[in-house]
Amino acid sequence: MATRYYTATTIDGFIADADNSLDWLFEVAEGDDRFAPFFAGIGAFAMGATTYEWVLEHEKLLENPAKWHEWYADRPAWVFTHRDLPRIPGANLTFVSGDVRPVHAAMTEAAGDRDIWLVGGGELVGTFADAGLLDEIILGVAPVTLGAGAPVLPRRLPSSRLTLSAMEQVGQFAYLTYRVS
Repeated sequence: MATRYYTATTIDGFIADADNSLDWLFEVAEGDDRFAPFFAGIGAFAMGATTYEWVLEHEKLLENPAKWHEWYADRPAWVFTHRDLPRIPGANLTFVSGDVRPVHAAMTEAAGDRDIWLVGGGELVGTFADAGLLDEIILGVAPVTLGAGAPVLPRRLPSSRLTLSAMEQVGQFAYLTYRVS
């Protein structure tokens, strides 16, 4: 079992634009579907409030909660937030704040023998890395630059902690996988 950060990023290292939008990502044709096989191995996942709010609004999930179930089935999800957020009807969501370590322990228990997916944002993933709870980073690098926005991982992780373990081209994306120690 591993805790994995799987995300798309621009060439200049942003996961969202200055308005916290991911619209840039949908302008790039990916090729084949890498998400479905990845998600088949996921037992639990976590995201930050900004990511949750964007998905909620962009996909109109309060009006159409079936989309959430179509994508994530009954997999448990944790949303890190300091404010009250609307709950997607029927979704297996837990809203939390504070130290990631006890949440990671709960996620590990819920995931069983499957992996944990850190959806984002980068700051949340950084807190997992700070706590030594990040095992792998998978970056789908898109042929886009934004010039500003939310960084992929707003932390210094020295090269001594990162080992390139795989790289692959899929359509216009370059996938880079790093083990984190």
